[in-house]
Amino acid sequence: MVIYRLMQASQQYRLAPLAMLFNKANVLFSQCIIGRGAQFGEEFVLVHSQGVVINSGVRGGARVHVEHQVTIGAEKRQSPVLGNDVFIGAGAKVLGSVTVGSDVKIGANAVVTIDLPNGATAVGIPARVVRVYGKPV
Repeated sequence: MVIYRLMQASQQYRLAPLAMLFNKANVLFSQCIIGRGAQFGEEFVLVHSQGVVINSGVRGGARVHVEHQVTIGAEKRQSPVLGNDVFIGAGAKVLGSVTVGSDVKIGANAVVTIDLPNGATAVGIPARVVRVYGKPV
C-alpha cells in the first residue's frame, strides 16, 4: 500500500518517471499490478496483494478491500467505478463499464459485468445479486 500511495502521489505531482519506478516496484515486491492512473479513496486495502491486477482507468471510493487474484479491468476502454465500503473476494473479476455501488460484497470467483446497486451481495459466473442489504432478492 505504501508503494501504491507513493505512486499515486508521484502521479499527482506529475513526476511520471518516479511514478513508473514505484509502479514497477509494486509489481516486483507485491506481485500485483495497479495502473498508474487508478484512483482509490482512503483506507484502500489489498488483503493479499498477490496476483491483483487493476486497470489505470479504475476509480474507487473509500474503504475498498481487495483479496488476492482479483482483476478489476477495462473492456473496450471502459473501466469500472467502485463506491465506498466495497469488498471483492478472492479470484473475482470486475470488468468493463460497470458501476459498483457502496456497501457491496462481491463473492469469491464472481465475474461482474453488470452494475451492482448499493448494499448488494453478488456471486456467481456471471455475477448475480443474491442479497440487498442482507435481504434475499
